Amino acid sequence: MSQKLHAVISARLFTDQKCFGPGVAELLNRVEEHGSLRSAAKSMEMAYSKAWTIVKNAESCLDVKLIESSTGGKNGGGARLTDKARQILSAYESYRKKLIAFSDSIFNEEFADFL
Repeated sequence: MSQKLHAVISARLFTDQKCFGPGVAELLNRVEEHGSLRSAAKSMEMAYSKAWTIVKNAESCLDVKLIESSTGGKNGGGARLTDKARQILSAYESYRKKLIAFSDSIFNEEFADFL
């Protein structure tokens, strides 16, 4: 069985190092969904320490705070995205969708004889 030819486009943001990409975006989305970095990491089958490192590296590279954490207590601890994190996620997703649409257009033009 022959599979349809297609391109796979991935967007990653860099300074002198990788700052932000699909993995960071998914982790932040899961923090929003689960209300904690630990639960977000667990849902991705990722060690909490790795998730923490990913977030701290992205924050350092982007020079913005992405997650606000609260410690335990009566209502338990948790984490939430900052407004800047929501803005970055929104911009990243918009950029990614436009990039994919543009890529699909070029791909269909350049590979029309192979589709």
